[in-house]
Parts: sequence; C-alpha cells; structure tokens
Amino acid sequence: MTDRVYPSGKPNGTAAATTGATNPAAATNPPQFPPPKSQLYNPMRHPYRPNPALHARHNHRRCSCRRCFCLCCFWSVLVFLILLLLLAIAGAALYVLYRPHRPAFSISSLKLSTFNLTTSADDTTRITTKLNFTLSSKNPNKKITFYYNPISINLYSSQVLIANGTFTNFTSPPGDVNIAHSILGMTSEVLDVDSVKSLRSDLKRRNGLPMRIEMETKMKVKVEKLNSKKVGIKIVCDGVHGMVPKGNSTAVASSNNAKCKVDLKIKIWKFNF
Repeated sequence: MTDRVYPSGKPNGTAAATTGATNPAAATNPPQFPPPKSQLYNPMRHPYRPNPALHARHNHRRCSCRRCFCLCCFWSVLVFLILLLLLAIAGAALYVLYRPHRPAFSISSLKLSTFNLTTSADDTTRITTKLNFTLSSKNPNKKITFYYNPISINLYSSQVLIANGTFTNFTSPPGDVNIAHSILGMTSEVLDVDSVKSLRSDLKRRNGLPMRIEMETKMKVKVEKLNSKKVGIKIVCDGVHGMVPKGNSTAVASSNNAKCKVDLKIKIWKFNF
C-alpha cells in the first residue's frame, strides 16, 4: 500500500514568492492594516469643541484680573478710611487745643424812617422803604480771628422783600465785639398782587410788621499762623417787629425777642453742607 504525502497548511517562503509572482493583483494592492487610533471616528467628540488647555488659560487670566480689581478696591477703601481717621484726629486735636466757637450776632437797632405803598391808576403798587440797621458781632474765641467779606442783607416781611443793603468787610479779632452800620431800602419797586395783600394784612397787626433779616457772606479763619480757605456763612435773624412811621418820624423796631442763627455753608466739590 502506497503512502500519500499531504502538503503543509502554511505555505513556505518559496510558495509565497511563487504565488505572488503568479498573482499580479496581490503585488499592486498590499494587504490593508487597521488605521491608528487617532484616525478613528469618535462620535462623542465634537469637531468644534475648544481645547481644554486654552480654556484653562482664559479662566486663569479672568481670575487674575478679578484679583487685581479686588486688591485695587481694597487698598483704595483702606487709604480713604485712613485719611478720614487722620482728619478726625487732627480735628479732635484742634478742638482740644483751641476750643473753637462760631461767631455770635445780634441786632443792636433797627429804625424805620420810610415805608410807603403807593398804587397808580393802572393798579400797579410800588413800595419805597428806608431803614437804619445796626448789627453787633462777637468773636468768643481766644486764639481765632475772623475775616469777613462784604455782607449782603435782605429784609423780608412774610416772604416779601421790603429792603436790602450791604455791610462793608471787617475783621473780628479774638474776644472782640464789632458794630456795623448800614442803610437798607428800596425805591419804587413794583409788587405783585399777592405781595400787596400780604403786606396790607401784616400792617394791621398789633405787634407791628413782622420782619426777617437774612445775611450772607464769606469768612476766613486764622488760627495763630494757620489760615483757612473762605467759608460761606449765613445769618438769619427772626423775631423782629416794627411799626410803620407816620410823617417824618422814625419808628424803632422791637428786637428784644430777636434771635440770630449762624449756619456755615461748607462746599465740597459741588455739594453744600
């Protein structure tokens, strides 16, 4: 019985070379290997998704900008509070050393020599007034000097302006009492109907015509060798009553119950206090 010889399942190199030589298609198209993982399509990855490294860099920049802004705000507020504290300490020291007080004002005398209301044929009412006004100012401080600019004076009766005038500038040394004189008046000023009614009603009062005096000026303060800037000051005197003079006589207004209030007008930027 003859033995059969079976060929091996794996072709050797010679067979592969022979097969390749006999099959030209296999030589032109080499076998395809699986593509690398980077070229595989990943459906979970969006083509426009930003790079995580760039995103982290932008967040770091934002955090640094916020941190700088917060630091600037913190130091600005801290410097402002320190300046306020220093100003408060300086003010307290000045108060303890010099005990500053506001100037005091009072009405020495107010005399009415002319007060006329005349109505023309066209129902126009005019007022003519003349008054002698004397003001007393006192500096109660021991080491502070006041320098006053010219003082403007307006005299009202029930919100109706009946006279105006000015005081000249003057200086008030420590502990000094200054007396200032001025002539107030108006000449043929036209009044509206409401003002005329108000004045005629006030003239019938038993106590006389109620008057209110308002004065405004600017004042500079000197403490030893230290000079301040000019500060606005307003003086308001209430409680004055005067009788209307008759003929050529002069009527003295009653100022026994008059009180004068002094207000400082401090201006910071565009704000008045």
